[in-house]
Amino acid sequence: MRLVEVTGSTNTDLIGMAEAVEGDWLVARRQNAGRGRQGRAWETLDGNFFGSTLVTLFDRDPNPASLSLVAGLALYDAVETLAPDADLQLKWPNDLMLGGAKLAGILTERSGDRVVVGFGVNLAAAPEIEGRDTAALAPQVEIAPQAFAPILAGSFARLLGAWRGADPASLAMAWMQRAHPVGTPLTVHGGDGEAVSGSFAGLEEDGTLRLETPDGNIQTVRAGDVMLASPSETR
Repeated sequence: MRLVEVTGSTNTDLIGMAEAVEGDWLVARRQNAGRGRQGRAWETLDGNFFGSTLVTLFDRDPNPASLSLVAGLALYDAVETLAPDADLQLKWPNDLMLGGAKLAGILTERSGDRVVVGFGVNLAAAPEIEGRDTAALAPQVEIAPQAFAPILAGSFARLLGAWRGADPASLAMAWMQRAHPVGTPLTVHGGDGEAVSGSFAGLEEDGTLRLETPDGNIQTVRAGDVMLASPSETR
């Protein structure tokens, strides 16, 4: 595991390291070009976690899209280790919520047979984001990024092994058990600005969202932002 004081983006740096191998981690105390999904900026606050790891894809691996399930489960388990009584919930496609507010986000990016998985976790402070509720682990749990890193790394390694050795459906089921329940009303906002409302109907094995529309049909959604019915759980 490599710890640096400052970088642009741990995802960009790690995927650009030709010598990097699966299991390597890059953790930065600060990022000055961090980003979330769809190119959104990810604000850097002192004491928060910014780190990425690398996965090498092999021919017999499950669908790479399902690595988002691995990442979400690993992050949930790592935080639950520190705060076993916390009100945690996964929100599709890449958020971890605390008490209905965003605690952490995940960004996966692929280049050839390599996938970089980036995590941003509000350990010390929650950034102010217009239209969204955010949360931090502090002051209930005080932990430095360099101490959180090995906890997350261990959790991710364990779930990555399960991804390669278990029935893919079991990971999707494990994710759903930690997420908003089936039947939860939600709205999916696509990258084109279109919004579709319905209810959560579970996941496909690769992590694709199943959305039941008011007419009873099931739509599958591979990308988009989700807003849950509760106003405190915004995208």
